[in-house]
Amino acid sequence: MKLARATHFDESDTRVFASSARTGEWCISGGFEFSDWSEGDLVGKARQAFANGWFGLETGGRVTFVAVAAVEPAEAERLTDQLAAHFVTYYGAPSVEAARPVAAEEIAQMADLCEDHDDNTLLTVSRELTGAGVREAYRVIEVREADLGQFAVHGSADE
Repeated sequence: MKLARATHFDESDTRVFASSARTGEWCISGGFEFSDWSEGDLVGKARQAFANGWFGLETGGRVTFVAVAAVEPAEAERLTDQLAAHFVTYYGAPSVEAARPVAAEEIAQMADLCEDHDDNTLLTVSRELTGAGVREAYRVIEVREADLGQFAVHGSADE
């Protein structure tokens, strides 16, 4: 099974999101956060989170890029329980048991998105409000083989 982990290339996520996901934490789309939003909610850092932020399962923070990675089944189960607890704490679900099927669906959706991609493939998400609700689109940035010439310093010790 595959999911995706938060990745950062610079410090920009710490400036554009109200709360930034921690590098390496498991992430999902997290579009559920915006299910009842309107244009009036899309201001400042909240707008940035809506527009292109993945949801970090540990911190609840957002990140721009995630990288596909293998996950052990036991870890996926733990993440499902953690997300169910989040639904109880922040969204008023009556219990972890009641929230678990919804959490499992969120984890399964992310696993489906990641499954056909090589490890380290980067993903981005973009969202827009439509008359029917939130529409999400995903972009895939494939892993490219690195050529040693990209990193080697050419020359001789005599120079």
